[in-house]
Amino acid sequence: MPKHPFIQEASWQQLKNGIVQLAKTEVLSRFEKVSVETKQDGSLLTEADTQMQLKTQAFLEKNWPEFAFLGEESTTKSQENAMNSQTGCWILDPVDGTSNFAIGIPVYTVSLALMVQGHIVAGLVYDPSRGELFAARQGQGAELNHQPLVAQTAKTALSQCSSIVDFKRLKTDLSIRLVTQAPYASQRSFGSVALDWCWIAAGRGQVYLHGSQNIWDYAAGWLILEEAGGQSQTLDQQTVLLAKVEKRSAIAATTPKLFKEWNNFLQN
Repeated sequence: MPKHPFIQEASWQQLKNGIVQLAKTEVLSRFEKVSVETKQDGSLLTEADTQMQLKTQAFLEKNWPEFAFLGEESTTKSQENAMNSQTGCWILDPVDGTSNFAIGIPVYTVSLALMVQGHIVAGLVYDPSRGELFAARQGQGAELNHQPLVAQTAKTALSQCSSIVDFKRLKTDLSIRLVTQAPYASQRSFGSVALDWCWIAAGRGQVYLHGSQNIWDYAAGWLILEEAGGQSQTLDQQTVLLAKVEKRSAIAATTPKLFKEWNNFLQN
């Protein structure tokens, strides 16, 4: 697929600056100051989620009206219509890690991707608490705070690695196997899918496993890891990225060597 014109420098800088400012205003400013609602699926919703989505949608439609909009807090019908847009669509998770955000844990992000013809052509993940902006454009590499981000680690074997594993969404037998036969040195679970992908790209964890994530959770992070040089696939050994509003499993690693060892353990 040829490079999409959106990823030219002027639009890219405008997008990054706009999202960072919105995240500071609509999300960071509300941290530890929010009331919480529970949605029908049991997940949490705060004013930061709703306002960040509303303001971001308005910002995107004003500057790039040719693209449809898919937000986590949109209706299912609206999400499906956006995904089927012929011109492409934005994919937003206004607060990825709402459960953390709602109880005062500073591990949450804003995640935004642009999908065109089934390809993610641009993605960014902004961590307001740390002031870290992870970003990538198709075919142009990944970056962290405007500096090149390359997936690398001094860990050369799975047994040395720190893993990021979400046990809640794994099948019981796999969870038991990981607990009783852990192939890695240590395990973490941070509660923000988008940040998980970015931290794997940055080598802050070296292997990753999640049993069920939505496209707004992983779209931007997936591109960032891909462009940084990391590897990923589903537990069924398919590409994680799928242009549908349906949940996907994900395994990933910082380097191809670690990915092969991690995947071999999970498949055997």
